[in-house]
Amino acid sequence: MSLKIYMNGKIIDEKQAKISIFDHGLLYGDGVFEGIRSYGELVFRLKEHIDRLYESAHTIMLKIPVSKQQMTAAVIATLRANKLKDAYIRLVVTRGEGDLGLDPRKCPKATVFIIADKIALYPDRFYKQGLKIVTVPTQRSSAETLNPQVKSLNYLNNILAKLEAINAGAEEAIMLNAQGHVAECSGDNIFIIKKGVLLTPHISMGALKGITRQAVLDIASKSGMSVKEDVLTRHDLFNADECFLSGTAAEIVPVVKIDGRVIGNGLPGATTLKLLLNFRKLTKIDGVRY
Repeated sequence: MSLKIYMNGKIIDEKQAKISIFDHGLLYGDGVFEGIRSYGELVFRLKEHIDRLYESAHTIMLKIPVSKQQMTAAVIATLRANKLKDAYIRLVVTRGEGDLGLDPRKCPKATVFIIADKIALYPDRFYKQGLKIVTVPTQRSSAETLNPQVKSLNYLNNILAKLEAINAGAEEAIMLNAQGHVAECSGDNIFIIKKGVLLTPHISMGALKGITRQAVLDIASKSGMSVKEDVLTRHDLFNADECFLSGTAAEIVPVVKIDGRVIGNGLPGATTLKLLLNFRKLTKIDGVRY
């Protein structure tokens, strides 16, 4: 069955969903996006995702032609049209159709489209056995070049890091900032647990302020666990008791080896698995019903 796509105010068949070859999202990566999950007809933290989308757009001076309320309704309509209970939603806003020049003034109206489909980022075995990940040469973009808090369509920095991880036989890439501090992975935030304290890179290190990242921090804090956003190095990662990644598609996935160093006892940590369990409980109650 073909997917139904929301595009510029209408729900259409995926075969009819097309954008111009002159769209600046295609030509220059000029646009913003959000990846969102729904669980059992509940869109997890939809308000937070919508708010971040509009913040990203505001920073790059991209006017979204619909209100937040209309965008929320469009996400719900797309899910209903595809009859999906558990889904991954990709919400995209591009600068729109222009010409071959860079000038955004030549793009009179943004393009908005929403895709809702199923996704499984990692096979189930990784949640049971853990990931092996590596540090890669490609650095995280600095706030002075492209602020990491803007989820832009220009993801080449992350893709290059992912390619380096694949070439090294790993599933994910740890990206450092220009100072050599841990920022995040190519598609996920990273956490470690050391002596009962949950640690993750501060957003000033180049980490995206992830929605799932914040959910993990909330769950840990409410459970009484010590939580700290900090400056982390590879040495800190290597000597952690536990390590895991978080992201919308990945949820929480354990890490058991970094750059050949075994983390903890080489198995997914007990605290990591408990956080994953509590996160999945949260997805059943925290969101917008459709």
